[in-house]
Amino acid sequence: MSRPEDSREEERDARVPGGRPIFVIQKHDATTLHYDFRLEVDGVLKSWAIPRGPSTDPKERRLAIPTEDHPLDYADFEGIIPEGRYGAGAVMVWDRGAYQNLTRKDGQEVPVAGAIGRGHVSVWLEGEKVRGGYALTRFRTGKGEAWLLVKMDDAEAAPGRDLVATETRSVISGRTIEEIAAGRD
Repeated sequence: MSRPEDSREEERDARVPGGRPIFVIQKHDATTLHYDFRLEVDGVLKSWAIPRGPSTDPKERRLAIPTEDHPLDYADFEGIIPEGRYGAGAVMVWDRGAYQNLTRKDGQEVPVAGAIGRGHVSVWLEGEKVRGGYALTRFRTGKGEAWLLVKMDDAEAAPGRDLVATETRSVISGRTIEEIAAGRD
C-alpha cells in the first residue's frame, strides 16, 4: 500500500526528471501586475508576490511579499481567474523548472521548510529563463511580513539583462499576458 507522500513523489517525478522539487514563476495581472514566485515544499507551493519580477543582477533586491500556499497542480495554471474570485485576472507561466536547496547551517543542509521558518532560504534554480542561485531573506515579520529576493553572484548573474522586459512570453503556450487576458490561443 502506498503512503500519501509516495503519490506526491510520483506526481513530482512526472513533472521534473529525477524527482527534484519544482519552482514556478507566474506573471499575474491582478489588481496590480506582479510575478508569483513559488517553490515546491512539503507537497505545496510556498509563494511570494514579487512586484517587479526577478532580477539577474546581484546588486538588485526585489521585494517579495508572502502569499498563501498553493496546491502543486497550480504550477501549470495559465488562464484567467474570474472577476469576484481571489486574484482575479490573467495568469501566465512565465518560467518553471527544478530547484536545488543550497541552504546550509554549520555545514549541514537545512530543509527548505525549516529555512523558510527561520527567514532565509537559498536555492539554485534551473528554469527556462531564470538560472542560478537566489536567496530569499525575511526582513519584516508580523502583519506586514516582507522578504527580499536577491540573485547570487555566480556564473548565471547578468547585471545588464532585464528578463522581465525582454522575456514576455509564456514557457507553456508562447502567449503574452495580454493575449491570455484577451482569451487568444
